[in-house]
Amino acid sequence: MGMRIITRPPGGGGDATVSSIVAPIQQAEADGIESAWMGNHLNYDAMTICALAGQATSTIELGTAVVPTYPRHPMVMAQQALTTNMACGGRFILGLGLSHKFIVEGWQGLRWATPVRHLREYLEVLNPLLDGDLVNHNGQEYRVQLNNAPFTQLDVPGGGRPKVLIAALGPGMLKVTGELADGTSMFWCGPNYIEQTAVPTITQAADSVGRPAPRIIAGIPVSVTSNEEAARASCGRVWEVYGKIYSYKNVIAAEGVSGVAEMAIVGDEATVRAQLKRLESIGVTDYNGAILPVPEDPEAPQRTYEFLKDLNTNGI
Repeated sequence: MGMRIITRPPGGGGDATVSSIVAPIQQAEADGIESAWMGNHLNYDAMTICALAGQATSTIELGTAVVPTYPRHPMVMAQQALTTNMACGGRFILGLGLSHKFIVEGWQGLRWATPVRHLREYLEVLNPLLDGDLVNHNGQEYRVQLNNAPFTQLDVPGGGRPKVLIAALGPGMLKVTGELADGTSMFWCGPNYIEQTAVPTITQAADSVGRPAPRIIAGIPVSVTSNEEAARASCGRVWEVYGKIYSYKNVIAAEGVSGVAEMAIVGDEATVRAQLKRLESIGVTDYNGAILPVPEDPEAPQRTYEFLKDLNTNGI
């Protein structure tokens, strides 16, 4: 199987109604896109949107990219994830991430000191809860005893256990992810970093504990356009903040580029195809293509979507 394409039709979401929110996902399903992912920022709750979309679709996979761990106890996360998977008819993928220190400490007033240990313990508690197994965890981050007697059993019938993907960027996070999760959903990791660091680190970690080959989702914004300069300028405007956040700044620097604008996949169809082909060749299983707005080329978003739709159907 070739690299899957994850993307959304341009436009949509014009009003605050359920129908307008799920319409682009319904359109993506009708267009043969196999997977749709919801962000979880300061707007709608991503798992709730997946549950709603699950009721309005029948085949498309629905995932979160990503739900932050720190504000949600693993029991709460497991309960909502199992409920969402039930609403999605078993098509839900739970994408998790740590968020960032300035959010966890500065905005939420929580403690951020040992993020890799936090992720390891979080998954050590979450995984058995998703499986319905006993949890007797006495760690430094979590102390949890659940599923060991009546009234302490998490019981959410109907959907089954969702797969779990982690927004793992650095080597420590990738190692934990390979050992304890089903793959990674990375944003702003370029092909050099993916090939040299991400793929070998997560794959070796999965192999070391006998887990299946991990799913590797790469998210890099894209535009099929003849106005490359305008597309890169648009990328810089829309995504500039990511270049200032510690974890993203590190992987962008590791790519050997000056910033996010330089990383965007832009150009004519042959240029974009060649860059996606490289991602496929280095082990990326899914390409999550956020389509760039290009004011100087207003037809670029629809052109890009049609191109990605064709690649998804016919291969890269």
